[in-house]
Amino acid sequence: MNHYLPFVLLSIFLSVVPNAWCQEDVCSKSKVNSCNDCITSGPYCAWCQQLNFTKAGEQESARCDTQANLMGRGCKKEEIINPLSSQQVDKNEPLSTSFNMEEPVQLSPQKISLRLRPGLSTTFSVSFKRIQGYPVDLYYLMDLSFSMRDDLQNVKGLGEDLFKSLEKFTEHAQIGFGAFVDKTVLPYTNTNKKKLLKPCEGNVQCQSPFGYRHVLSLTPRIDEFKDKVTGQLISGNLDSPEGSLDAMMQAAVCGDKIGWRNSSTRLLVLATDDGFHMAGDGKLAGILEPNDEQCHMYKSIYTKSNEMDYPSVGQIARQLEKENIQPIFAVTENMVNMYKNLSKMIPKSEVGLLSNDSNNVVQLIETAYNKLSSKVTLTHENLPENVRVVYTPRCKHAKQEGENKGVCDNVLVGQEISFDITITADSCIENKTFSIRPLGIKDTLTVTLSTSCECQCKDPRESNQQYCNARGTIECGICSCNQGSVGQFCECSIGNKDEHSIKESCKGPSGSECEGRGDCVCGRCQCHTTASGSSYHGDFCQCDDEHCEKFQNKLCGGNGKCNCGKCECYPGFEGSACQCTKSEEGCRTPNNTICYGRGDCKCNRCECKNTYQRPHCQKCLGCPDPCQVKSNCIECLGFQSGPFNKNCSAACRESVLHEMVDQFTIASKLCKQRDTNGCWMKFKLDQLFGEDKFMAEILKERECPEPPSVAAIIGGSIASVALIGILLLLLIKLLIYMKDLKEFRKFENEKKKSKWAEADNPLFQNATTTVTNPTFTGEK
Repeated sequence: MNHYLPFVLLSIFLSVVPNAWCQEDVCSKSKVNSCNDCITSGPYCAWCQQLNFTKAGEQESARCDTQANLMGRGCKKEEIINPLSSQQVDKNEPLSTSFNMEEPVQLSPQKISLRLRPGLSTTFSVSFKRIQGYPVDLYYLMDLSFSMRDDLQNVKGLGEDLFKSLEKFTEHAQIGFGAFVDKTVLPYTNTNKKKLLKPCEGNVQCQSPFGYRHVLSLTPRIDEFKDKVTGQLISGNLDSPEGSLDAMMQAAVCGDKIGWRNSSTRLLVLATDDGFHMAGDGKLAGILEPNDEQCHMYKSIYTKSNEMDYPSVGQIARQLEKENIQPIFAVTENMVNMYKNLSKMIPKSEVGLLSNDSNNVVQLIETAYNKLSSKVTLTHENLPENVRVVYTPRCKHAKQEGENKGVCDNVLVGQEISFDITITADSCIENKTFSIRPLGIKDTLTVTLSTSCECQCKDPRESNQQYCNARGTIECGICSCNQGSVGQFCECSIGNKDEHSIKESCKGPSGSECEGRGDCVCGRCQCHTTASGSSYHGDFCQCDDEHCEKFQNKLCGGNGKCNCGKCECYPGFEGSACQCTKSEEGCRTPNNTICYGRGDCKCNRCECKNTYQRPHCQKCLGCPDPCQVKSNCIECLGFQSGPFNKNCSAACRESVLHEMVDQFTIASKLCKQRDTNGCWMKFKLDQLFGEDKFMAEILKERECPEPPSVAAIIGGSIASVALIGILLLLLIKLLIYMKDLKEFRKFENEKKKSKWAEADNPLFQNATTTVTNPTFTGEK
């Protein structure tokens, strides 16, 4: 007996009766004008199509609610439109027990059609069984760079051991072989002609470098594998990372050349001791064209190696998953961490530790195959937008991998497991198809998905004339009026006016029709009743008597009446919620005033104006100095001058009183301020009852400074200017003298150093003829 059968039956029962085990949710409707609007508002919204269900003037959106609420309000169950999710299995071939030459079945069912209510999920179950003897295709992809020389020698004798290992799992095994090095351009490979012919140093026999070469298509013949692999030679390149991803991409997309079978477990073994180049590295060699994920094989050689960039890890993962290929990374110890990180990004892959000469590769492949085949990972492809899928594995070793995968691990051959799949559509879609399948396995479940977003109503035609006043037809219980008529029962004739202009006259300040609380009937709002039975009111139904402020959980504190959102207090009460008894005791000042006239007494406490402070509004926080503020008024009132002189009475009449008045003083202050002429004014300010009121008393006449002596100022100014001029001339003269003295001394020093001054001028010649003046006697 299947141990998981109870889980399967339970999941099917829950999918058929989705609300049997959970409490019905609420219907959160927004703007609802029809049955279609209603059922798309939320998964628990239902529509009552019963005639006369709504009262006169009641909005038709009242027909939209949960089924329980509608029935509670008198709607008959058979008159309620409430589409539920449904499912239909279209293809369900039984699971195969063992492999035969026909197409085996490992996943059931194979096709299912779902019709979902938006927002309401449905659950169904799928089963999976590992088949005994399922075929295995193993493609051995080897790094032939120089560092893998010892490994190649061991791989040449690997064929028989590989086949024996695979025979433990299946009688239908095939093995293929491919090799890679790297792109044959700088800086990856030495492009010197001699180096291209023989890239290895010394007398080592090796072949020219290449990107990727397909050596042997998948074959069940051991001798063919031996012959092809034995003829392989090592090669070489410059940098450490290799063109592994280029080779993997071609091995994945060139299925017809590799020889992958349709019904087989496809294994790709990558053996290397180095890292890998990825998308973007090609720019180092000037290769800018991105990898196109297409097959470019000609005569077993990847022809676009030097023209197309390396693929990205995402591209590799996508193609391996699409082609159901499960990679096994056989790498040396120094590369294990790198390839484990790569394995995390490639679903259904394994990493094995390869010895330095690859002598443990058979055991490594066997271990990796057991891990891959015993792990069943269910996921989906081509999922439509706004559709969610949740997997619930029903197995002993169940776990989740992200949001989009369900995993059963350690699944034995012949063991049947199941998954519950819950699908939810969040919006309306029609005939969308996506697939669900186990990773690395060909078997697929095709899901065809549609949603119920339109009501299927049965309307009585014989009552159209009477119910809609012969001006419309019934659609899901409400009238659809003919042109020229409007209203709940098509009772209004609008003549040449259009319905839009009629409804515009019902729009209130918020812009919505009757504030959403009434119906626009013939251009006027007919207000609905509230939940408690009272009515909305106002021209646009904007008022109600239920949403006033509360005090002690009572509307208007129980001391007033709510009217259009505001409390109207009964006599003797006040406050926004009528929460206070009228009293002024807490607002009275020592002078028997109310808040010093600077505030209002509300709820027995002062509410001060401006910046006056509680408790009695006596002090002002941040107010300017009154001496300075009132100085202009004092100047015009007491001395008839200043900026306010022309309109002194108007500017200062309210705030500054010049004559004595019979009012008490709150505070006094002595002031000394300059007027506009620079004279000192001494006055006293008494702050009076009220806001910004002072009484001024001028203490004595102004004290003005004596005017300055014009002659002294002019004389002093001239003398100062003359003195400064003389000092400047003397300074200039001194500077010139000092400069001349410095130059003269420099000249004297240079003259002492010269030698030519003491010698005869070689160009000078003495006179050759002497003439005597006969008249000269020698006397002066």
